[in-house]
Amino acid sequence: MAELDLANRDPNNINDHVQVSFEDVLAEPEGAHSIDCVWKNSYKCFECSKGCCYKFMTFICGIPMALMLGCEFAAITFIHVWTFTPCMRMLAINCGCCQKFFGTLLQCGLAPICETCGLFFSGIVVKNS
Repeated sequence: MAELDLANRDPNNINDHVQVSFEDVLAEPEGAHSIDCVWKNSYKCFECSKGCCYKFMTFICGIPMALMLGCEFAAITFIHVWTFTPCMRMLAINCGCCQKFFGTLLQCGLAPICETCGLFFSGIVVKNS
């Protein structure tokens, strides 16, 4: 098993849409600033509560969620490997046979009619007077 990177925990950037920094959530526009101590303490409270709640929720739910998701993705992989892929292969084989049949039918039945119509209508000359 590969070594786990504890520094970069989102190497494929699959959670870039989750912006939860203080600056991403709270912002005071020009002309509407609170007192500096309120803003600084709000920042500290936000970061502390976010960090503590996230760590608590991951402590309680992280391992059971990982177990559940591991089983879920194992089941999805099993279904794809043993059901969907063979069914798609059978469908491709059968559709290939049908494609050859209908292709031959069109070439033998419809192509001569279209060719005849093309030759018939190619003799028409339109003149503007």
